[in-house]
Amino acid sequence: MWQRAPGKVLLDAVCNHLNLVEGDYFGLEFPDHKKITVWLDLLKPIVKQIRRPKHVVVKFVVKFFPPDHTQLQEELTRYLFALQVKQDLAQGRLTCNDTSAALLISHIVQSEIGDFDEASDREHLAKNKYIPQQDALEDKIVEFHHNHIGQTPAESDFQLLEIARRLEMYGIRLHPAKDREGTKINLAVANTGILVFQGFTKINAFNWAKVRKLSFKRKRFLIKLRPDVNSSYQDTLEFLMASRDFCKSFWKICVEHHAFFRLFEEPKPKPKPVLFSRGSSFRFSGRTQKQVLDFVREGGHKKVPFERKHSKIHSIRSLATEPTEPNSEVPKQAQPSASLTLGEGAESPGSGQSCQQGEDLSGAAQERSPALQRSPAAAAVAAAGSKDADRAVKAVMEEEEEVVKDRTQQSRPQPQQPSTGSQTGSPHLSELSINSQGGAAPTNAILSPNLSPDTKQASPLVSPLLNDQAGPRTDDEDDGRRKRFPTDKAYFIAKEVSTTERTYLKDLEVITSWFQSAVSKEDSMPETLRSLIFPNFEPLHKFHTNFLKEIEQRLALWEGRSNAHIRGDFYQRIGDVMLKNIQGMKQLAAHLWKHSEALEALETSIRGSRRLESLCRDFELQKVCYLPLNTFLLRPLHRLMHYKQVLERLCKHHPPSHADFRDCRAALAEITEMVAQLHGTMIKMENFQKLHELKKDLIGVDNLVIPGREFIRLGSLSKLSGKGLQQRMFFLFNDVLLYTSRGLTASNQFKVHGQLPLYGMTMEESEDEWGVPHCLTLRGQRQSIIVAASSRSEMEKWVEDIQMAIDLAEKSSDPAPEFLASSPPDNKSPEEAAVDQESEDDLSASRTSLERQAPHRGNTMVHVCWHRNTSVSMVDFSVAVENQLSGNLLRKFKNSNGWQKLWVVFTNFCLFFYKSPQDNHPLASLPLLGYSLTVPSEAEDIHKDYVFKLHFKSHVYYFRAESEYTFERWMEVIRSATSSASRAHVLSHKESHVY
Repeated sequence: MWQRAPGKVLLDAVCNHLNLVEGDYFGLEFPDHKKITVWLDLLKPIVKQIRRPKHVVVKFVVKFFPPDHTQLQEELTRYLFALQVKQDLAQGRLTCNDTSAALLISHIVQSEIGDFDEASDREHLAKNKYIPQQDALEDKIVEFHHNHIGQTPAESDFQLLEIARRLEMYGIRLHPAKDREGTKINLAVANTGILVFQGFTKINAFNWAKVRKLSFKRKRFLIKLRPDVNSSYQDTLEFLMASRDFCKSFWKICVEHHAFFRLFEEPKPKPKPVLFSRGSSFRFSGRTQKQVLDFVREGGHKKVPFERKHSKIHSIRSLATEPTEPNSEVPKQAQPSASLTLGEGAESPGSGQSCQQGEDLSGAAQERSPALQRSPAAAAVAAAGSKDADRAVKAVMEEEEEVVKDRTQQSRPQPQQPSTGSQTGSPHLSELSINSQGGAAPTNAILSPNLSPDTKQASPLVSPLLNDQAGPRTDDEDDGRRKRFPTDKAYFIAKEVSTTERTYLKDLEVITSWFQSAVSKEDSMPETLRSLIFPNFEPLHKFHTNFLKEIEQRLALWEGRSNAHIRGDFYQRIGDVMLKNIQGMKQLAAHLWKHSEALEALETSIRGSRRLESLCRDFELQKVCYLPLNTFLLRPLHRLMHYKQVLERLCKHHPPSHADFRDCRAALAEITEMVAQLHGTMIKMENFQKLHELKKDLIGVDNLVIPGREFIRLGSLSKLSGKGLQQRMFFLFNDVLLYTSRGLTASNQFKVHGQLPLYGMTMEESEDEWGVPHCLTLRGQRQSIIVAASSRSEMEKWVEDIQMAIDLAEKSSDPAPEFLASSPPDNKSPEEAAVDQESEDDLSASRTSLERQAPHRGNTMVHVCWHRNTSVSMVDFSVAVENQLSGNLLRKFKNSNGWQKLWVVFTNFCLFFYKSPQDNHPLASLPLLGYSLTVPSEAEDIHKDYVFKLHFKSHVYYFRAESEYTFERWMEVIRSATSSASRAHVLSHKESHVY
């Protein structure tokens, strides 16, 4: 799993992809979960830093600015530094007087369009804005450019850096703070030391030679200076920052700058303390500047040509040995972007408009137009753990080839197949789309260990409708009559849009039709809440009904065209339909913004109204409401991500010359912008929805849903007591760990036995001490418990998440609030002989009369984890949101002969079976946590194509897809549900699956 790799693997992969030798001057920055921009720690696992990697934009930017640009030995490095200067100018970070600004821009213009020509200059400046107030400087820029005739792009970069390095704000990133008197100031760190600014004016500087110690305590940043020769005391300066996170982030940057510029070699790691750890374990990782200079001077590398994608001219080195590919065109205008999107998707094409020559380095500012790149970079990072990172990246990474043509120009027909090649000749800055879910695994991959197939115990989670009568039977002789589909992969991608759109419309109807009908029969919902929910869903339902019709009409033309050679390939495309409708969706954005508000308002109203609570609970018991009610309220936000994934796959599949490529790329740019705008809301609402869902499964907890609380993991562990190991359900949040037992009442809720606040908690493996496999001791401030996981992989997942939660809790100085209003904490030690006594009266004591009548909740994710003895995390839930699929599958049981055709919907770690897509509710469901996903062996005598197998203990099901593409997609999404319980098994087989 690539997220488990340390940050250094990702940075090395990017530098290797760019053929960047002096990559140590650069870093990867991203916004953390609190929207604070931080640098990727090269030593910590990526998953501990980017907790929700779906759409986090990680920028590849200059981190360390040397005092003298002549220390940069490589032309490519200076070129990237010049791009950084250009971006800082555009964003207002690099402030200077008008003369310096005009001179800087004149060198940029020289590197981009070549020698002076007044008409070309003014046309270029009209199209490209390098600073906000550029128009007033145009005459000066043109005048200065006239003096640069004959200057190569490399020389222009050199001169640009010569001017920029003399500016006071060169390489400066301001961090707001206050001094002891409360005066607002800005702190910054540079190669020389720590700087203090008031506005953009430097008012003080503390050179590294004067600084004895840097530290932080909560929000206070402390600089301890060396004593002056004329005094005997040490002066300590104190600055107050916005929060502890801001303070720690700045402290880390200072530590790294000091080590990079002042030390001869990378500092050695501190030995781990035996008992207690004090302070941060953070340290600088990587080569120091001296080591970089020595390496480059010794010539321990090979110079590789590169292409200036944003320039109309090329340096001698750039063109000397530039490899060219047949039938490829070098774009004249492309975005020199350096953002990395850690999210789902195969490939991220550029925006629908031509990228302008004067765009910034990161590509995240100005225009949101990600550049085209190959997706399985995630596999490269995963593979880099066992192989050389350079080889791993080259094996899966594809260079951008964006062809800028007139929209009306018709392309020559080309074989439509995804490119798997790798260019290594153009290490220009590009935007890499790293797929958080990974591609399809080899079809013979075994994705979880065998789960006692000989065991005859029936699973309580297998629906009684999963039998031979579940759907119409299709015999093997039907193979000859099966519909013949087009062979182009793009057709099956378009068909996936159609099948999932059908399911999405049915989900909308749960709210617009079924729930609205239930509400209208009872006067229990406030009018304000009605007007917030239904008027914001009905326009979406109407819009997507028409959208589905357009898609199905296009697919019908695509399938039934016998005279395609006469009509051309106009109908063998879907990008134009997607672009038109996604642009239409933007007009409905106001309704999408209301859905989070509707969810919060619904839960608030339920807390205040017994009648509304009863109405919603009864509605959830209806077959049509096959998921929790509040999940349907978030469906429109989730659907945007599905469109983005489909368009990424289309752009990956189509060559740039394909007639559908430009529309797909433009549609992707539009939907990416919408997803980015709603991303923060989605994360917040997913956590909010999950907390409320868990609240229904728990009794003995009054204030589970409070501001700031985040769900992390739930699952089954065994707790060691005086009577031995007893199964318990654990719920991990960012401030507390709850443990519960299953109730004996009809409601099947879980009774809270105790809580362990994470603030001050320590954790240690204690397998040897207690003689129990996969055993942990959790020591809180008031109590300690011993727990055991079902497997080593389960224990590792719990250890990782609990440690992450402890780290989060320590960032807050407030201990966890008391949950347990009625149930005392379970403080029993393993030596106590008494066993937990549970009775129906005891379980009911803390509940209201309404809760006592709660309906059966035996099929929720909590119960699935209880029966399957496994766990699932919030990251897994987020992955499940993205991995949803619908379509026809043929199903076969282990001992049956024929195949049954069913409409299957995969969502929420579960397969739902329907007779047809028109059905309003599923016939049966199959939770997949704990199941193994494989392909049949020869001994199983399944002589059919595109068949995969699901098995858990003695339960075996075979499913058959209609094409290779749909087979791979079903394998991919089902793997995301089964992998949580089998991650270690997968990794032990050296399979780089990304979850």
